[in-house]
Amino acid sequence: MELKAIKTELLEKIDSPKDLKKLKVEQLKELSDEIRRVLLNTCSVNGGHIGANLGVVELSIALHYVFNSPEDKFLFDTSHQSYTHKILTGRRKYFHTICIPKGIPRFTVRGETEHDHWSAGHASTALSGAMGMAEARKTNKKEYEVIAITGDGALGGGMCYEALNNIGYNQTNMIIILNDNKMSISSNVGAMYKHLKKLSM
Repeated sequence: MELKAIKTELLEKIDSPKDLKKLKVEQLKELSDEIRRVLLNTCSVNGGHIGANLGVVELSIALHYVFNSPEDKFLFDTSHQSYTHKILTGRRKYFHTICIPKGIPRFTVRGETEHDHWSAGHASTALSGAMGMAEARKTNKKEYEVIAITGDGALGGGMCYEALNNIGYNQTNMIIILNDNKMSISSNVGAMYKHLKKLSM
């Protein structure tokens, strides 16, 4: 099965987040639609985490539109939902190789590009990594934002609780975005899940 040729007029102009910022806010909806077409077209042939990525297209665009990557650092928990991030950070032309041998990795790999600061593949690691990067600013005396994107499924993992405990204790200056999509590889359990469920009703 071969990839179909699809129309992506806005996306074809974007090779970096700087190009994204040249678009008007009103154009971002069409860009979202174009990225979804690319995701569906590619994942229908190559496989990959299609649901998780379709669910964060707008979020990923907003992150790169508002913040300044690579100076600001994004850490995607598990990172199976990082396809839009990859597309917007210089890998659009090679995205058709995702999930195939010697192609683009389906998860984030530190150093793959200057926009990739964290290797991931398991859940619940982003908050700890983000805290470390945020605390490192005190040593390297640099100013940048650190943004951890985690999900309700990952938030049930023990590493997240340990990280939240230390973030609160140290008053670490960082941003945590919770993608509460009520989806995980197995059923969510525990008090945190029950609390989030009540908040979303």
